[in-house]
Amino acid sequence: MPVPKASAALARFTVLDLTRVRAGPTCVRQLADWGANVIKVEPPEHLEEGDPAGGPRHGPDFQNLHRNKRGITLNLKSPEGVAVFRRLAAKADVVVENFRPEVKTRLGIDYQALSKVNPRLVYASISGFGQDGPYRDRPGFDQIAQGMGGLMSITGEPGRGPMRVGIPIADLTAGLFCALGILVALLEREQSGKGQEIETSLLQAQIFMLDFQASRWLNAGEVPPQAGNNHPTSIPTGVFKTRDGHINVAAVGGAMWERLCRAIGAEALMDKPEYATAAARSKNRDALNAAIEGHLAGRASAEWVERLNAAGVPSGPIYTVDKVFSDRQVEHLGIVQEIDGSDARGNLRVVGQPVSLERTPSRIVARPPERGEHTGEVLHEFGFSDAEIANLRQAKVV
Repeated sequence: MPVPKASAALARFTVLDLTRVRAGPTCVRQLADWGANVIKVEPPEHLEEGDPAGGPRHGPDFQNLHRNKRGITLNLKSPEGVAVFRRLAAKADVVVENFRPEVKTRLGIDYQALSKVNPRLVYASISGFGQDGPYRDRPGFDQIAQGMGGLMSITGEPGRGPMRVGIPIADLTAGLFCALGILVALLEREQSGKGQEIETSLLQAQIFMLDFQASRWLNAGEVPPQAGNNHPTSIPTGVFKTRDGHINVAAVGGAMWERLCRAIGAEALMDKPEYATAAARSKNRDALNAAIEGHLAGRASAEWVERLNAAGVPSGPIYTVDKVFSDRQVEHLGIVQEIDGSDARGNLRVVGQPVSLERTPSRIVARPPERGEHTGEVLHEFGFSDAEIANLRQAKVV
């Protein structure tokens, strides 16, 4: 029997998941969490090379990326395995892969090949740098995309050199954009009746995420510098020391600047000409930050967060990851979900979807599959007979 559906929203769609590492699994996780019938396709264990999952199968990373799926094994390096995959693709709605661009063509499972057996198929590919162009065949890695996409040049403190961000943001956003592209293609298919090919890359996703920083260069000719914890354009906004640690404060605009001064007992700062305008505060940012910290030194972080928010000035604590999940608002939002353990591994706790749908919510309903756990079950559903499955097993195709 199929696994319980994570949601009714995408339950009518079947997805063949060929993805590995992070960007691809991030994409497919979106579809699985909204109820798509996701079938994770992996090579038989004897054909596995290295650790393509990005970590041990039962480690936190793999378990987080591959929930709400079923799993089969299939040797795509054999003609028999490719034939099986084409039979699956003939009935599927979506295929997602993040091989190097030439691999799918070499295997005979590219969009051109599969669309002949299923013209309605939506075929999504994620690569490091794009499916064509001078860097087509380069291996992709998140930190490389962060550097080439400009992010590391604007992250970190001035004079300290380039700095990566603390999450694989190019991988994650490429996966999210790919999922969005798939949903758009499925919507369009309802009118045209035709599938289509979707392509994205870590480099494209990272450049898109530059957002206003990219626009500063493209439209104003400004090369954004590193600004550390200071906001590039809104001052004073950044990290400030308190009696027992640090807090974030965001005072955007003149009215909020005045509210900040009153809330921390620094009304005298409003009368200083060097802080009278946004341009002046930007020019004298370092001196202003030091003056603000002088007023914040007398109280603890929690006191200032309460006081500033009460005054209408955005402020918040700076948590370590363990503290994030004990915050009362985070607990109230219920973003952490748990699956009851059915074996010695115990319960699995993961971060659920960060958006709520009233009628078709997302749930975490199934652990990541063991390798090939559902091979027989899935092949039966796609019309393979017991004898065919037995022959495939004997030939080590599955």
